[in-house]
Amino acid sequence: MSFLVGLTLAVLLITFLIIIRLYVVVKNGSSCHPGAKGAVTVLVVAGSGGHTTEILRLMECLSEAYTPRHYVIADTDRMSEEKINTFESSKQLSKESQFTICRIPRSREVHQSWGSSVISTLNALRYSFPLVFRLRPDMVLCNGPGTCVPLCVAGLLLGILGMKKVLIVYVESVCRVETLSLTGKIIYCISDYFFVQWPSLRNIYPKSIFLGRIV
Repeated sequence: MSFLVGLTLAVLLITFLIIIRLYVVVKNGSSCHPGAKGAVTVLVVAGSGGHTTEILRLMECLSEAYTPRHYVIADTDRMSEEKINTFESSKQLSKESQFTICRIPRSREVHQSWGSSVISTLNALRYSFPLVFRLRPDMVLCNGPGTCVPLCVAGLLLGILGMKKVLIVYVESVCRVETLSLTGKIIYCISDYFFVQWPSLRNIYPKSIFLGRIV
């Protein structure tokens, strides 16, 4: 009986410490300023269709300090890779390659049931953890595709484990006027910088940042 009590107390203590660590990691993230101390390794999550177009517009605004750039796309996405290669070719920042394109399983397909989405998301996590741990980016930049959820969780885990603080920067789609997307609602709690493009959303979500339309 005493063993079970001790084990329960140990589990509760560990859970408490993890929660405290999570709070510290998320709370202190906004004090970090990417690029202030040199190059910033950025992991860019691209989604099919408009998500990739919008994220590449954001990338156009970033300085040369944001390099290398590691793009992550879903393994079923056939269009984003071509868009990314075209975009990077137009930049011509260096003779050497400054970017890579990685693939992970998609967290959720369009019209996929919620039950099967849980399984597919766990499968995506299985690929996201080793990828993020290997790349160790300074920042994860995303704008809505479900693929970004496991990648952001993996980046958050790096900070919880004390290995590296990874800034999570999320930009909600301009199409979202009154409510956040499902991905936005999930990432809102763990993001360091959360940008919305309508003042109505800023009023509802006090942590968000409104700078007008940015993409």
